[in-house]
Amino acid sequence: MSKQGVHIAVKELSHSYASRGPITFDQVNLESLPGEVLAIIGRSGCGKSTLLHIMAGLLAPTAGEVRIDDVSVKGPSPRWVMMFQAPHLFPWMHVRQNVGIGLKFAHWPESRIQERVEKTIKLVDLEKFSDSNVQDLSGGQQQRVALARSLVMEPEMLLLDEPFSALDAFTRADLQKDVRSIAKSLGINLVIVTHNIDEAVLMADRAVIMAGSPGKIRDEIVVSLPEERNAKDSEVQKLREHLMETFRAASSIEERGTDEAL
Repeated sequence: MSKQGVHIAVKELSHSYASRGPITFDQVNLESLPGEVLAIIGRSGCGKSTLLHIMAGLLAPTAGEVRIDDVSVKGPSPRWVMMFQAPHLFPWMHVRQNVGIGLKFAHWPESRIQERVEKTIKLVDLEKFSDSNVQDLSGGQQQRVALARSLVMEPEMLLLDEPFSALDAFTRADLQKDVRSIAKSLGINLVIVTHNIDEAVLMADRAVIMAGSPGKIRDEIVVSLPEERNAKDSEVQKLREHLMETFRAASSIEERGTDEAL
């Protein structure tokens, strides 16, 4: 399953939900290198989730384009898969069935589905729950099922729309560590949308800050930390404070600009 990752290029991307309505974000340019974990940080309403939906091919932009390697994103694809805030599992199915549903829709032979599903369930540490009904699982376990359902398609890019925001702190920390580790071991790109500074520091190789209305990319920070990251480490705390200061500065510049425009 190991891959090299993809080159992601967001070019002059703008979006409005109505032809003459307010612009969600305007002329966003963004790049991510193969195998990179990229975090997009921003307050609610800046357009970061909309940007992620466009990157996943679930929404068409008003202007501009997203390119994955040499392919312009025009719709959903097994090459790029999105995880949402809620796991959206099929409650009448057990874990193995939920994980393999995409392969079934793709008309894979049953023997190959079973082999791939078992391998992926092991990857996300759910072997003991393969035959469990998903309604009997905890929130963190359900998100692991959603992760397995995404990974079983062997995507080259996984997009995460704040999928850990509803989890308790301990479960969230475990999943942050495991998802990064899995992505690195498989060589796939991660793009994470979050408003959580700690999550960006613990998971990302690079963090970009999105602010304003319409939203724009205001700044970026390279996360130069070792692979094993502990929230209590001094270097992690130092980078967290730096990222927080950068975020506040970018937000305040945007607010001052808005005030002056008024």
